[in-house]
Amino acid sequence: MKLLLDFFPILLFFVSYKLSDIYTATAVLMAATTVQMAVIYLRERSLQTMHKITLVLVLGFGALTLGLHDERFIKWKPTVLYSAMSLGLAFATWGLKKSPIKGLLGSQLELPDAVWARLNVAWVFYCAFMALANAYVAQYFSTEEWVNFKLWGYVFPVAFILGQGIYIARHMQTPSDEEAAP
Repeated sequence: MKLLLDFFPILLFFVSYKLSDIYTATAVLMAATTVQMAVIYLRERSLQTMHKITLVLVLGFGALTLGLHDERFIKWKPTVLYSAMSLGLAFATWGLKKSPIKGLLGSQLELPDAVWARLNVAWVFYCAFMALANAYVAQYFSTEEWVNFKLWGYVFPVAFILGQGIYIARHMQTPSDEEAAP
């Protein structure tokens, strides 16, 4: 059920695009993401930081997409977002010596600082890779092919997240016996 809820907006976006156009699909994505966040909020009585960020980005950039009505904006938007994320994570990691990934997930996972540092670096390079991949497809392919890339390109984040899960599992700290005792 959770997996269906996670992919519900994306699935509706692609179905809407195939049945209509990119602008209808954008409006459907905005509505579906709002419904998704409402369901999550009703179930959990709160939204995680990542949920809030996702909602703001989808609604904000969706509104710009609908307002500008320019396919170039739609296609280049992920490149700009991924580039900004890569640069922001790189600056926080190496410039400020902070761990933004730990800031987002530290309340849910207990990992050694060295693991958090490697996860930050992995995210910097992942976001840079995704920015470059999207830029290439946006520049050299049609909107139809770009949308197909976005659909089948979900292999990249799924593989990245699965790889992180495997890596994190090896390094998860378990509570000591004293902490586990009632």
